[in-house]
Amino acid sequence: MYNEIGHNLLLRCLMMNFLMDPNVAYVLLVGGLLLAVLAMFGPGTGVLELGALAMLVVAGFSISNFTINFWALLILVLGIFPFLLAVRRSRQYIFLAIALAALVVGTVFIISPTETSPGINPVLAIFVSVIVTVFLWMVGRRSLEALVLPVKSLARLVGASGEAHTDVFAEGSVYVDGEEWSARSQVFIPSGSPVRVTGREGLTLLVEPLNAS
Repeated sequence: MYNEIGHNLLLRCLMMNFLMDPNVAYVLLVGGLLLAVLAMFGPGTGVLELGALAMLVVAGFSISNFTINFWALLILVLGIFPFLLAVRRSRQYIFLAIALAALVVGTVFIISPTETSPGINPVLAIFVSVIVTVFLWMVGRRSLEALVLPVKSLARLVGASGEAHTDVFAEGSVYVDGEEWSARSQVFIPSGSPVRVTGREGLTLLVEPLNAS
């Protein structure tokens, strides 16, 4: 019994030491934000959303143990707005670039170095920032290009039939015309059911069961 208690205490100590590393906090924060962005582009299963939430909660706990640069946190929060503008309204690459810059600056400088904490390793910060920026830029550009497809190209999807890849209601995903799309429906549609496209809002298809009257 005492050995088990000692083992559990050792594991907790190791976990606490692990989370007290600013580099770990930084990676967790970037990973959580990356999953959150990907969840916006491809909702449906809930896995990305849950993963983002879990990583951000752990990252928040870890970061709370350090001195925070609130100006960097403010930049990180404000970076959400140009990202939303790029995706939902203006669809211009300049807003996507501003959002990515805010994400990089906010995450890299959110933890302030002190006498007891060296801050984030510069090499790690550069490596992670480059990888995340290139990846999100590619994903973002592809999504924005899909948003500005010609109207005739979008209209061809209305009336097309396909199959639900996940359960579809408030959100989900369907396979239509050789592509997978985010979708939602006014009624619950089980995974694997045939569907018909009734409309489209941005990157989200509005669908109904194929056998609906």
